[in-house]
Amino acid sequence: MDVKAAVKLAKEHVLDLFAEENISNLGLEEVQRDSEHGCWLVTLGFSRPWDEPRNTLASLAQSNLPHRSYKIVYIDDKAEQVKGVKNREATS
Repeated sequence: MDVKAAVKLAKEHVLDLFAEENISNLGLEEVQRDSEHGCWLVTLGFSRPWDEPRNTLASLAQSNLPHRSYKIVYIDDKAEQVKGVKNREATS
């Protein structure tokens, strides 16, 4: 499995897994191949509706950047299957 296929699979999985949460702004943050364990680690970021300011005052109080959640998607390279999804804390 090449890197593009791993990223595509990770995005499809996250979109399906979080479909009921109406996520937006899904994007690739980083990708790494772990050759020791034969897997891809694909980090994706996205926003959720409740992360957006609810009114103008709240919008002014926050920075211009929307809050994002970050997930690491573990993909078995040979089986080409997602094996897990884990939170990744945002770094400043």
